[in-house]
Amino acid sequence: MTDAPTAEIAQMSFETALRELETIVAQLERGEVELEKSIAMYERGAALKAHCEARLKEAQLKVEKIVVADGAISAEPANLD
Repeated sequence: MTDAPTAEIAQMSFETALRELETIVAQLERGEVELEKSIAMYERGAALKAHCEARLKEAQLKVEKIVVADGAISAEPANLD
């Protein structure tokens, strides 16, 4: 599997991808999944995680902070780190 999310995952909203990732993590933590299926689930989970991180980064860049300085109102990217 490549580092880029699959086309299906790329179309998911952040919330949908996160819910699926949480489901995968819960199943893997229970340890009730066969080895081969666990590997496939882990790979999908990694792609979902990368997608969620990318969507968060996009959102971070879009969020603007209103700054009032010297009587002028300006907008600048928010520093969410």
